[in-house]
Amino acid sequence: MKYEITRRRFLAGTGIAATGIVLPSQLLAQSAKLPSAPVALNVIDAAGNLALTQPIFENFAKDKSDLVSRFTFNKAPAPELPGKVRAQQRANRIDIDLVIIGPDALSAGLADDIWTDIIALPENGLPNLQELYLDPAWRMQEQSKGKGVVVSYYPSGPLLEYMPDKVQKVPTTAQELLDWTKENKNKFIYARPANSGPGRTFLMGLPYLLKDTDPKDPAKGWDKTWEYLKELHKNIEYYPAGTGALMKELGEGTRDMTVTTTGWDINPRALGVVQKEAAVAKLDGFHWVCDAHYFAIPKGVSEEKIAVLLEFIKYALQPQQQAYSYDKGYFYPGPAVKDVTLEMAPQESQDVIKEFGRPEYEDWIANNPIELPLEPEALVTAFRRWDEDVAAS
Repeated sequence: MKYEITRRRFLAGTGIAATGIVLPSQLLAQSAKLPSAPVALNVIDAAGNLALTQPIFENFAKDKSDLVSRFTFNKAPAPELPGKVRAQQRANRIDIDLVIIGPDALSAGLADDIWTDIIALPENGLPNLQELYLDPAWRMQEQSKGKGVVVSYYPSGPLLEYMPDKVQKVPTTAQELLDWTKENKNKFIYARPANSGPGRTFLMGLPYLLKDTDPKDPAKGWDKTWEYLKELHKNIEYYPAGTGALMKELGEGTRDMTVTTTGWDINPRALGVVQKEAAVAKLDGFHWVCDAHYFAIPKGVSEEKIAVLLEFIKYALQPQQQAYSYDKGYFYPGPAVKDVTLEMAPQESQDVIKEFGRPEYEDWIANNPIELPLEPEALVTAFRRWDEDVAAS
C-alpha cells in the first residue's frame, strides 16, 4: 500500500542491468544533471528504516521543493525485494528509485549486480565518508562495495531478552541457554535470520560465543555453530517470518525468552508491545555484530532522478538530520556519523531513551568487541545453510 510523505508512520541505477540489457537513460557520460522541474520519487523500505528517517524525507521535501515534488513509499520483505527489482530491470520498467535495505537485501542484490555503484558516479558530491562516519559505520560502508550508502548504524547484538517473572535462572553461556530451552520447550523463540535483524545477529554472533574455527566462514568454519543450532531447533516450536511477530508473542506471554538487539529491546517496550519490565542479558564472551541500513539505487533509474537522490543522500548525512535516527530507540543509538548526541535529537526521542533505555548499554558497547557482519557472499551462504540444515530439519 502506498502512502505520501506527509503521513508519518512507524514500521510496522545506472549501468547495465543484471540481464545485460541496457536500460533507457542508464549511461551517465559525466556527472548527473539536476532536473529542470521537481520529480516524484518512489522509495521501497525493506529495513523498517522509515521509523528513523521519515522526518529526514519530510525535511528534504520541504527544503528542496525545487527538486522533489513528493516521495511515495512502499514496504517490502527483504528477501523479496531483490527479485522484484530484478524483474523490473528485465522488463526495462524500473519504477523503484531508491531502496532502504539492510545487509540481507544488500548482499542478495550485490550477488545479482542490481544496485548502482553510487560511489563511482562522477562528481557524486558526497562528503568524505571515512572522515564522516563512526568507525564501525565506515567498516559497514566498505562492505557495500560502493553500491549502498550507510544512513543508520547500531552495534546491534546478540542479546537475550526475557520476562523476569518467567525466567528464574538467566543463562550466562551458550550452553546454559541450550539447557534452558531443553527444560522449557517452546518458550524460547527467534525469527528466520534472512528476514530478522535479531535473528541474523544471533546467527552471526554464535560462532564467537562458541569459539568456532572461523566466525567469518559459515561454509567451513561453523561446525560448532551448525551443530548447536540443530540442537536448539529441537526445542523451538517454529520460526516467525519477522521480528515484529516475535515481539508480539513475547509481549503476550506465549514465549518467555528470545534473542534481541539494543533497538528491538527499547522500541517494542516504548510502544507497549512488550512489557516495560522485560530484561536483557548478554552471554559470557559475546561480541557485538553490528548492523546498518543503506540507501541504494537500482540500476536503470534515470539520470535526473539519480542527481536528486544524490542531493538527498548528502542531506540525510548532515548531523542535524542524523539526530532523528534516535527515534524511539528502534536502531539504538542510530546515527552513523560522528558527534551526533542524544541532546541533538527531538525531545520526544530524548524522553523515550531516558525512560526505556538501558544504562548498561553504554558500558557494554564500550567494553565488548564490535564485529562486522558477514561479507555479502558469506551471508547468503549462511542464510541458505540455515534454511536447509536447521529450519528444514
